[in-house]
Formats: sequence, structure tokens, C-alpha cells
Amino acid sequence: MTARCVMVLGTTSGAGKSWLATALCRWYADQGCKVAPFKAQNMSNNARVVAGPGGVYGEIGSAQYFQALAARAVPDVRMNPLLLKPEADTRSQVVLLGQVSDELSRLPWRGRSARVWPVIAQALDALREENDVVVIEGAGSPAEINLHASDVVNMRVARHVHADCLLVADIDRGGAFAHLYGTWALLPQDERAHLKGFVLNKFRGDAALLAPGPEMLQQLTGVPTVAVIPMQWRHGLPEEDGLFDERASSGGGVVHTRIAVVAYPRISNLDEFQPLKNMPGVRLQWVRSPAELQGADWIVLPGSKATAADLAWLRAQGLDQAINAHAAAGGRVLGVCGGLQMLGEALVDPHGIDGNAPGLGLLPLVTVFEPAKTVRPVRTAFGALGGAWSALSGVAVQGYEIHHGQTAQHPAMAAAGDLAHAAMPDGLAWRNQRGNVLGVYLHGLFEDGAVLQALFGTGVPTLDSVLDGLARGVDEWFEPGVLRGMQAEAACAPA
Repeated sequence: MTARCVMVLGTTSGAGKSWLATALCRWYADQGCKVAPFKAQNMSNNARVVAGPGGVYGEIGSAQYFQALAARAVPDVRMNPLLLKPEADTRSQVVLLGQVSDELSRLPWRGRSARVWPVIAQALDALREENDVVVIEGAGSPAEINLHASDVVNMRVARHVHADCLLVADIDRGGAFAHLYGTWALLPQDERAHLKGFVLNKFRGDAALLAPGPEMLQQLTGVPTVAVIPMQWRHGLPEEDGLFDERASSGGGVVHTRIAVVAYPRISNLDEFQPLKNMPGVRLQWVRSPAELQGADWIVLPGSKATAADLAWLRAQGLDQAINAHAAAGGRVLGVCGGLQMLGEALVDPHGIDGNAPGLGLLPLVTVFEPAKTVRPVRTAFGALGGAWSALSGVAVQGYEIHHGQTAQHPAMAAAGDLAHAAMPDGLAWRNQRGNVLGVYLHGLFEDGAVLQALFGTGVPTLDSVLDGLARGVDEWFEPGVLRGMQAEAACAPA
């Protein structure tokens, strides 16, 4: 078989490409198709651990992980062959087919395309041979003319597989018709031919008020507007591209728990907190100042792609003192991965991986950064926990590890009798004596139903129910026959 390819492009980042591609993966799967997602290049610090060649685990962007689940497919590294993980404004770690490439990481942006394109094309071609439909997601905008010559993620991909493309615009921000027309106008004539439909996303109000805009746009471009998608305030999926809602969010009901997640500049894997946003009675807030921590029941230090630098930023804001005061008063503090490393006494970097720094001193631990990166799925269980986190005692959990540092008891502090208490086997988690400060290396904690049940006595809608809801939406939003009329028409069995 050779899959037909449907591609979702956007006029900007944040237009809605990722979640629409996710919805289409489930919709095509529901039509009887064997479906795989694909994004040639993703720039994100939100990553998941998946199987790679030879049984070696690797990383892909979280969006493609969720799209694979939507497609009812097993996630693998070919679905996102190139992942860029920003470490600074002008530097990213390059992950190729799931593995870090130091050589590519050192190359300038434009110097990479010739090296990576053959790998990208081979991964995409292999997925096409194994599936009926490949749902492809673009990146940013296909009309970034300064990057067109080195493009490996947008129209070069579309041309390679003769994809039928949808172009999505965020109408809530205004200027959607100009964005759609301008993108079309900047594309070369042969690339315009791939555009089969415009999609207006995040619409609020009376759809009749759009007229005669779509008709005029079609007269100018020859491309019809094939879907108007209402604003999806709570579609249930995490945001992509490191974007998150700046406002505090709640899953509804009377608020009983206020959770503050510190949003440092290089925050990573923030998508794992989406279930807390959906949890009834929980108010989740991303914070960047001590004042925003007032009234929080929990403070969460999430993962970081640059732990030492984010720790320095945290201190510059005065957040270190506020976090320590919260812990001293008995408030719950949770550190995840890089956040766990920050909770210790020191970060030691003999190889120039991340940087040396004193920790917050809330756990008697020391982290040593090593060149080898730990990337693996994990199934384990909490040990006996006292204090604020005691509800997790004995709870079986599953998640994943992605980190450079290795963390252990601080030897001098241990000799003085100051011990960290193991909260999981194999050095995966520690707590303090009082039981209110907990650090874990395990990502995905709040995506585990047993953890949510233990902490809150309830759960959230399953991921499958969220994905099924998106697929039902596709039937409502798109003009009848549009998706079947795209190249996938001949690929799928009858619904």
C-alpha cells in the first residue's frame, strides 16, 4: 500500500494545526483507515518516549505522540524524525530519529536541511508504505519566505508526497482572511495547487456574519473555505509549541486545590499537567512571580531544558525565597525531573552539559550532569510516604524519563545525618522528613488515573473520550464530502 497524504498547514504558530491534525487522525481511523501521523520537524520541549529502531527508546514531540494514539497506532520515532529542543534563544538540541545528535546540534540552522532531509523523506516514505492515510502536520507557516530555500517541514514535504493541504487560520486574533490570502499569495504557483481548503479556527459568534468573506476569498484564490471551527475552550488536549493559557484555569466546580506551576523560560513537558486543568475543583495557574504564589496549596517545579539557567532565573525573580517559605510552612512542593534537581543542594556539571549551581536546599541531594541521556518508559510504584503526599503510598504508576542528570544523596549531608527518604525504587523519587516536599524523575504522573484517584478521589475524562469528541466535531465543522474528496477518498474502507 502507499498512503494518501492529507496535510494541515497554518498561517501562524498557534493557529490550531496540532489539535486539528489529531482530530483528523481519529476521524480517518473511524472511517476504517490505517492511519499514521507525521511531522517532519518539531520545535518543542514537550517530548515523549517511544520505541525506535532496534528496540532503543527515543524521543518525539508530544503532539505526534497524541496523534498516534488518536490514529490508534503505536507511536514511533519515524512520526517525528526531527525534534529541536530549545536550550537558549539561539541554540537547540537536535534529536534525529529519537536520538540526540551533537554534530547536528552544532550546525547552523540552514546548514542542517541537506543533512536531515534524506532521513525525513525515508521515514515518511516508510510510513506511507505501511498505512492507508498519513496525516501530516506542518510547522509555523509555509509562507516564511526567508526559510523557503531550506524548508524540510512544510511545502517540501507536501511536494514530496503530493499531499492535499488544508490551511488553518486563527480567526479569534483577527486578520484571518488577510493571513489566508497572504499565505496563498506568497506561495509559488505549483505549491498553491496543493491547497484544497481554508479552515477558520476559533470562531465565536454567528457564522452568518462571515459572509461574504469566504466567497470573496475563493474568488481571489480559487480555494474554498471548507470548515469553520467554533472556539474550543476546553478540547481536552494539551497545547503544542510550548504555548499555554496564561490565565488560571479550572476544571469546574468549587475550587478546593490551588496548584501553582512555575513557568520558567525553558520549561519542558508542560503538557503533562493538562489533566490538572481538566480536574473538577482544581485551579491551575502558571506563575512567574512571588505574588502569584500567594494562596497556592501546591507549588510545582516542572521539567526544564536548561535546569541551571532556569534556576538562576527563578532566583532573580525572588521565587526561591517564596518556595522555601511555602515549604517551611508545611505547604506541598513537587519537583518533576529538572524541578527535582532544583530541589536538591547542588547541580554539578563536569562535562559542560547544563551548568553548575546551588540548589534550593529542600532535599539533601546532589545532581551530576552526564553526557549520556536517560530516555526510557517506566513502570514502578510509590513506597511508603508520610505527610502531605501519603495518599500516594503504594500507588502503582507509569510514565517516562528524559534527563541528563543523575541524582543521589548528598554524601556530606548523609554523614551529618541529613537523609533524603526514597519515595520510589531506583532513585526515581525522594521526599523530605516532614513529607511535604517530593521530587520525582517520572514524567506523566498526572496522566495516570491511579495517581489522580489517590490525590483527588476522582478522575478526568479518558484520552479516548476526548479524541472521540474531536472526531465527532470534524463531522460537524467540515463541509460534507470534503475530507472524503481529498486524496484519502480511495484509501479507506467504507465507514
